[in-house]
Amino acid sequence: MSKSSGAAAPFTVILVFAVVFGSKTVVFGSPDDGRTSINRPDPLRHLHYYHGSYDLANKHYWASTAFTGIYGLVIAGIWMLFGLAFCIFVIVKQRSGSFPSTGYSDRYYVVSCLLLVFTILAITASGFVYAGNHQSLKRTRNLKNSIVETGEDARETIQRVAKTLTGIQYLLLPYEPDKSFQLNVTTHKLGNESQTIASFVQQSGHSIDKAITASYVVHLVVVTLNLVLVVAALVLLLLHCHPGFIIIIFLCWILTTLSWLLTGVDFFIFTFAADTCSAFEDFVQNPQNNSLSLLLPCVDSSYSTKLLADIGFTISGVIKQINSKIGDAIWSLGSDDKEVLKFGKICNPFTQAPNYSYAPQLCAEGAIKISDLPNVLESFTCYNQDSAESCKNEGKFVSESNYYKAWAYSGSIQKILDIYPDLRSLAECTVVKFTFSDVMPRQCKLFRVAVKRLWSSMLSLSIFMAVLVLIWVAKVCQER
Repeated sequence: MSKSSGAAAPFTVILVFAVVFGSKTVVFGSPDDGRTSINRPDPLRHLHYYHGSYDLANKHYWASTAFTGIYGLVIAGIWMLFGLAFCIFVIVKQRSGSFPSTGYSDRYYVVSCLLLVFTILAITASGFVYAGNHQSLKRTRNLKNSIVETGEDARETIQRVAKTLTGIQYLLLPYEPDKSFQLNVTTHKLGNESQTIASFVQQSGHSIDKAITASYVVHLVVVTLNLVLVVAALVLLLLHCHPGFIIIIFLCWILTTLSWLLTGVDFFIFTFAADTCSAFEDFVQNPQNNSLSLLLPCVDSSYSTKLLADIGFTISGVIKQINSKIGDAIWSLGSDDKEVLKFGKICNPFTQAPNYSYAPQLCAEGAIKISDLPNVLESFTCYNQDSAESCKNEGKFVSESNYYKAWAYSGSIQKILDIYPDLRSLAECTVVKFTFSDVMPRQCKLFRVAVKRLWSSMLSLSIFMAVLVLIWVAKVCQER
C-alpha cells in the first residue's frame, strides 16, 4: 500500500480517541447539594476549571461549554494544515520530476476495495446526518415552543392579576386611598414584569429560531455538497478523468474540514442540551436554589406560603367583621321581621389558622357569597331620601354610605377570590413547575437523543470522509 493510504489508519485512531474518549473527561460533572455541578476547562481563565452550575448569565459557563467542542476545531485545523503540507509536497515533487510511478499490483485492488467500502460508508453516514438534522430541528423547536408558551402563560396570568387589581384600585379609592395607591404601585410593577417577559419571549424566541434554522441549513448544505462530490468522484474515477478528480479531492478536503468544525459545534450543542435538561430537573426539585431562578424567578416557598396565608387571613378577617356587624345590627334593631331573621352569614371560603387555605367547598349550604352581599343588603338599606322612622319600621338598618362601602369591599374581595388561583399559581410558580415537569421527562429525552444522533452522525461522516480523501490521494498516486 502507498504511504498516503498507510497514514490513514493511525490518523483515524487519533481522531477517534481525541474526540470520543478525550471529550468525556471535560463534559460530565457530579451532583452537589441537589444541583448539577460542572467541571470543565475555561479558556477565559487560561484553561483553569470552571466549577459552577448551569448559568446562562455567566460568560465563564458559556466559554467552558463551548470549549467542549474544541476537538472538532483542533482536528479541522490539523486536517487543513496536513492538506496544505501535502499540496506543497506534491508541487515540489512535480517540479523536480521525482514523483514515483506505480503500476498495477495487489495493492491497487486493495486500495480500490477500500475506496468502494468507504464511499458506501460516507454515503450511508450522509443519510444518517440528514435524518439526525431533521430530528434535531424538530425536537429543538418543540422544546423551544414549550418554554416560550410557559413564558406566555405566565405573562397572561400576570396581566389578568394586574387587570383585576386595577379594578379593585378604583373600587377602594373613595374609601381606602392609601391601599388604592399601593395597589396602583403593585399594578405598575406587574405591568413592567409582563412587558419584561413579553420582550424576553419575543427576542429569545426569534434568536433561537434563527440559530436553529442556521444550524439546519449549514448541515444540509455541507452534507449535500459532500454527497454530490462523493458520487461525482466515483463517476470520474470510472471515467479515468484525473483533472476533475483532483479538483474534487481539493473540494472534499475543504468540506471535510467544515465537517469537523460542525462536529465540534454539534458536541457543544449536545453538552448544552444535557446541561439544560439537568437544570430543568433541578428546577422542578428546587426552584429557589437553582440557576434558572434568574431567568424564571419564583417566590421563595416559605414566603409564598406566608403571602397566601396573609391574603386568606385578611379576607377571613373582613368577612368575620361583616358578619359580626350584621349580627350586632340585627340584635340592636330588635326586629321580629322574618326577612331580617333569615339573614344568613357571609360565606368564608378559607380554612382556619394557621394556613388559611382557599377552600370554597367548605361554605355551608345557604351561606351568602361575598359577591351577593350588595344584593342582600339592598333590601335593608336606608337611603338618604328615606326617613329614619320609616327605615326603622321597615327594618332597614344599613345606611346608604355603608351600603356603597360594602359594595366596594365585597366587589374587591370577590375579585381577589376570582384571581386567587392565579395568585397561587404565581406565588408557587405552578405554571413553570408543571411545564418543566412535563418537558424534562419527555421532550428533554427526545431532544438529547436527537442532538446526540446528529453529533455521532457528523462524527462518523467526518471520519469516513477523512479516510476516503486519503484513499483518493493514494488512488491518484497509484494511477500516475
